[in-house]
Amino acid sequence: MITSTSSVIDFEKAERDTTFLLECFREVLRDLGEHELADHLPFENAGIPLERYPNTERALQAFSIFFQLLNMAEENSGAQNRRALEAEKGLEHLTGLWGRTLGRLRDTGIAETEIRTLLPEIAVNAVLTAHPTEAKRKTVLEQHRQLYLLLVKRENQMWTPQEQQEIRNEIKVVMERLWRTGEILFDKPEVSAERRNVIHYLCNIFPEVLPLLDKRLIQAWKGTGFDPGKLSDPRSLPRLSFGSWVGGDRDGHPLVTAEVTEETLADMRSNALMLVLRHLRELASKLSLSERLHAPGAPLARRIEHLAGRLGEKGQEAMRRNRHEPWRQFINLMIASLPLEAGISDAIRTTSEPCCYMDAAELLEDLALLRESLTAIGAHCIADTDVAPVFRIVQTFGFHLGSLDIRQNSRFHDLALSQLMTAAGLDGSGFLEWDECERRAFLDRELHSPRPFTHPDMTAGPEAEAVLACYRVLLDHGKQYGTDGLGSLIVSMTRNVSDLLVVYLFAREVGLMTPSGDGDACMLPVVPLFETIDDLKKSPAILQEFLLHPVTARSLEYRRKKAGKARRVQEVMIGYSDSNKDGGIFASTWTLYRAQEALLEAGRLCGTDILFFHGRGGSISRGAGPTHRFIKAQPYGSFRAGMCFTEQGETIAQKYANRISAVYNLELFMAGIAGSVIRQQQRKKTEYPLEPIMDLLSEKSHTAYRQLIETEGFLTFFREATPIDIIESNRIGSRPSRRSGKTTLADLRAIPWVFSWNQARFALSGWYGVGSALEALHGIDPETFDEIRFRSHVWPPLRNIVSNADAGIASADLQIMHKYAGLVTDATVRERILGMIEAEYLRTKAYIEILFAEPLETQRLNVNRFIAPRREGLAMLHQQQITLLKRWRELRHSGMNDEADGMLPELFLTVNAISGGLRTTG
Repeated sequence: MITSTSSVIDFEKAERDTTFLLECFREVLRDLGEHELADHLPFENAGIPLERYPNTERALQAFSIFFQLLNMAEENSGAQNRRALEAEKGLEHLTGLWGRTLGRLRDTGIAETEIRTLLPEIAVNAVLTAHPTEAKRKTVLEQHRQLYLLLVKRENQMWTPQEQQEIRNEIKVVMERLWRTGEILFDKPEVSAERRNVIHYLCNIFPEVLPLLDKRLIQAWKGTGFDPGKLSDPRSLPRLSFGSWVGGDRDGHPLVTAEVTEETLADMRSNALMLVLRHLRELASKLSLSERLHAPGAPLARRIEHLAGRLGEKGQEAMRRNRHEPWRQFINLMIASLPLEAGISDAIRTTSEPCCYMDAAELLEDLALLRESLTAIGAHCIADTDVAPVFRIVQTFGFHLGSLDIRQNSRFHDLALSQLMTAAGLDGSGFLEWDECERRAFLDRELHSPRPFTHPDMTAGPEAEAVLACYRVLLDHGKQYGTDGLGSLIVSMTRNVSDLLVVYLFAREVGLMTPSGDGDACMLPVVPLFETIDDLKKSPAILQEFLLHPVTARSLEYRRKKAGKARRVQEVMIGYSDSNKDGGIFASTWTLYRAQEALLEAGRLCGTDILFFHGRGGSISRGAGPTHRFIKAQPYGSFRAGMCFTEQGETIAQKYANRISAVYNLELFMAGIAGSVIRQQQRKKTEYPLEPIMDLLSEKSHTAYRQLIETEGFLTFFREATPIDIIESNRIGSRPSRRSGKTTLADLRAIPWVFSWNQARFALSGWYGVGSALEALHGIDPETFDEIRFRSHVWPPLRNIVSNADAGIASADLQIMHKYAGLVTDATVRERILGMIEAEYLRTKAYIEILFAEPLETQRLNVNRFIAPRREGLAMLHQQQITLLKRWRELRHSGMNDEADGMLPELFLTVNAISGGLRTTG
């Protein structure tokens, strides 16, 4: 519930906007004959149980819409209040943004020249995924977006009363469409639908946001007292890039086939080229400068002549247009050089003809030349205003929109290699039983040879064919278009070095290896994903051994030279969700911190920079929380090579569907990373005195958490006291909720785990174990506990953990927990597990209050102001979900499956409505 709160929300304005929207919604309901619903929506007479409404499904939808209206009002209030505060108090007023960041760098004595030198080295990569946490249909999300835009529109003071009334009428029309639109998904979305959603953001949202981000940086730069002219060259700005997992992530996802990956790469490329084409055409319409008034200069003239000759008839046609306007003709030639087939239509096809640009880098060189030719004639404003934004579009999105990562589970790879070995006449079944030493010996021998296991006409087995078919798609795409659109080969559940080395054998099998130095190198990065607590602790040794392997060393050097970088870079992905599910929030967060420190040291010893890929989700339990606080809480040096992070499911719409919110959220990342990197250039790493105590707290928290989930009957309690069975039945993502279909806790993905605890208001993955850890320290060493009390607000890693646990506790509700626990049929199991949870809840709440020196209800006023307008409505929804769950399970137990299935739409609506009220699923 708390993950998206903002300290700058004007709650009075949010309440006014909510009241306005609710009045509009009530009018719509009354116009449609829903008088009883209109009369009993919050805030008026909201205590009537939902089951007493004639149509509970419609009542549930009304509550869901109400919560979305409340969320919109709060989002708009935050956006408008930020604008007002910046206008009144300046850009330096707001935490985490460029104004405050640059001002503090200046105040610490860091010179403008040094900041400007480091800015282009800042690299932030946002990767969009389709993890099943988005409970709302895309159609419904579009109506929400329209409503939000209209809410923003009415902020303008220029409208006459009649025009304001018209905006109000438009709002009511959208609300009626929303009311008449079904909220739930009756079929699981296909991967193609998830891909279209991601491409929508990459094509339509982020390209609009990028120039606004750059303008805000330049405004803050000027406001800090620095020379804005120093940032006029777009190459001097930080780099923002995007990636995607949709169509590439096949970890437990049987629907992501080689054909899906091929379609995804083609779609990404064609949409990227259309994006570039659109911006070049807009640029051409602006640059109508005449050569009769300005000489274009010899470099531009030579390049025009070269392109026109290379393009043949297409070049001559481009030159015949816009005579005496060489800058426009140059852009015409750029357009003609795009690798698109003639006769572009809605169903375009890309090409790779020799006369076309081979990659986006060639186009960037021409755009740089265009900008230089304009500055040479004194047209600086035109160069900065018209050309620089197009350069940034091409620099950011290239000819591929975003890189597509390929992720697969290490166990799947084991099976695939076993099948390849068997097909080659080797002991494939034995490989599955070998220990790490035996595997390493075999892999090292094989990697000395370029010989593949199989011939092209041979078949091995389903897992082997799935891996090789995917890699062949990558090879073919790379040969035809280059590797810019290809991301990393990510190995989830990396537990040993062999889990990474097997990928080189798959690459060898299809030809993804290339000669380099004294052997072969892999064209694409092989990336470990460390997820569990134990794997994170082992990760430094695994990484160091991997980096020292000859194939890895050659591969890193190959890609370093290709990218033209000074140092080798190895990407490492770390998982927040599974480590939390495995060890609880304190152990997860601190183990991730310690692992990053040790991984950085392993990289240093091997002469390699480490680029961390943070697999964060949308809830506190899965790594979310205030962005600026998260960035400050990371170890020294962790952003030296940049930052990569996932944006998953519902968080994509929450943070980026609206332009103002998108700018704000991306600026938090860009400014935060820049500030961290630049500050750390000025000081050496020092060990903080509380780090050993954090190790102890992590251990105690981990022990308490494991005691809970390993207690007899826990899995029964979880399955009966939460709506996990409804969530598993829901159709909110194309991917299954379990990796292999087993009904074990280990096989359950972290997302439905968090989702189900949140729905039942336990939210235990956000706080459980913290109280036990603090209590243990208080008993063992009271003086150190007092030191923790003093430092909990000033040391970012500790503050991040305590604040997140505080938010987790605020999301939980003891009274509602008890009601859900009433669904557990075994009284002994219910009392045992609920007793442990309640005791830890009270313990955690008490100790966090000790740290803050006051009750949470008064200490976190903003959090409680978010909760207050939701509390009564959520209580009604929870009661209705519990009633329906009990009835549904009884029907299934009695074998009345048809009747049970008939209840699913209503149950799904409760999930949607509660998610809307909590502002999160999982």
